[in-house]
Amino acid sequence: MSTEDFITELYVKVHALVKDVPKHSQAGLYPCEVVTLGILFSLKGVGNRAFYRWVVKDWKKAFPCLPERTRLFRLFNTHRYLTERFMADATIIGVIDTYGIELIHPIREGRSERQIGKKGISNHRWIVGGKLCLLLNKFGLVVDWGCDTANVPDKTFNPLIEKQNQKMIVFSDTGFQDKNGVPENIKICKRGTWNLTFRPFL
Repeated sequence: MSTEDFITELYVKVHALVKDVPKHSQAGLYPCEVVTLGILFSLKGVGNRAFYRWVVKDWKKAFPCLPERTRLFRLFNTHRYLTERFMADATIIGVIDTYGIELIHPIREGRSERQIGKKGISNHRWIVGGKLCLLLNKFGLVVDWGCDTANVPDKTFNPLIEKQNQKMIVFSDTGFQDKNGVPENIKICKRGTWNLTFRPFL
């Protein structure tokens, strides 16, 4: 599949999910165009300046009303609520876990006033960064997600499980235990148990 075909198909799928969102009278881009560009930015995996140069150079014809760079990235922020529409449907069984994202080496902690991450443990080692929590259905698709700094415990994300009460039974590791109580629909699994739970559904 060519890049042009991929972007076209992506746009069509995004439009189907957000076509009811009205375009602001003073906006140049439709919401489906903003979301499409936002997804492309995530997939491209480069900085905002490099991404903007790529769009202007190769895809300005597809997005003729493209605003200037800083305005475009502000639009990504104001339209982020639309990501909820792309979440997968809940299934009877699900699983939740967290993943550490290292932003800087621990030895560099505190050197910058602009540091956005904090020190925490991930995969049995110290990192400075954030923590991403994913709630997946039986097909491995994301039903809900959350993020925080790396120093918070996994139980911080228990509200994600609580939201799916009466919809899902969510399997987790012992990190989601909470002495103040856990959601009714959580199944906490000790290390080495339930290893085959989701294999038939992959």
